[in-house]
Amino acid sequence: MSGQGLGSDAVSVATEGGGPAADAAPARRPDPVIRKIGFNDLGEALGAGLRDFQAAPLFGFFFGGIYALGGMAITWSAWAGGLLYLVYPLAAGFALIGPFVAVGLYEVSRIREQGRRPGWGEVMRVVFAQSGREFGWMAFVTIFMFMMWMYQVRLLLALFFGFRSFSPEEFLSTVLTTPEGLLFLAIGHLDGAVLSLILFSLTVVSFPLLLDREVDFITAMITSVRSVIANPGPMVAWAAAVVLLLIAASLPLFAGLFVVLPILGHTTWHLYRRLVAPVPADGPA
Repeated sequence: MSGQGLGSDAVSVATEGGGPAADAAPARRPDPVIRKIGFNDLGEALGAGLRDFQAAPLFGFFFGGIYALGGMAITWSAWAGGLLYLVYPLAAGFALIGPFVAVGLYEVSRIREQGRRPGWGEVMRVVFAQSGREFGWMAFVTIFMFMMWMYQVRLLLALFFGFRSFSPEEFLSTVLTTPEGLLFLAIGHLDGAVLSLILFSLTVVSFPLLLDREVDFITAMITSVRSVIANPGPMVAWAAAVVLLLIAASLPLFAGLFVVLPILGHTTWHLYRRLVAPVPADGPA
């Protein structure tokens, strides 16, 4: 109790009359300013993303390839392990970590908008540097949501089918032709849509913002959610487009992700630029 009083007195003495402690107190960074966008902004951002991919296709194929090969590996492991019922949920849930994989693509777009030619050394240094920053927490958020998705799939399987074991043919037949199987699919897809929308709202702006500015991951996620709330129509439309494109790209053994992921990544960067106002010239970095 006495220590607490002493500390309070010390602070009051140091700050009285504008002392050193008062002068050294850092000013709070203003929250990022969210701008309103329209559906035309989605088309313009997509066009800019396509131009970035065309100008630096090797970066797109590289990061898209990492994502595609990761999807192939995780679904093949489930198939080889006899867990056929997890192949589709794994493939669908794997799309949730796409924003994290696309960090290198955001950097390529940022370099190009500065009028410079991206180089492998510069891009990869930035990518690896993010591991020691707030990106680690955002990676945890995306992985946590992926784990939540898989946990809910297992829960739904247990609720609808108990703990029976199925052969691949029996499982497909049960899911596609029985009332409980069709209800399982309906609820599972609805559940997945809700989780996807939540994660989309948390990450659509947060990853580019963390790359662009010195902010904490909580501020980044709040800013991302604010962007979606301020622009519900365009952002929900963009979320639906992302889901449909990722599904289409994943159907041919994830091969389409070599192209679709880089286009989506570059477009997300340009969408971020339209959603979040730049820092004023005399403002904080």
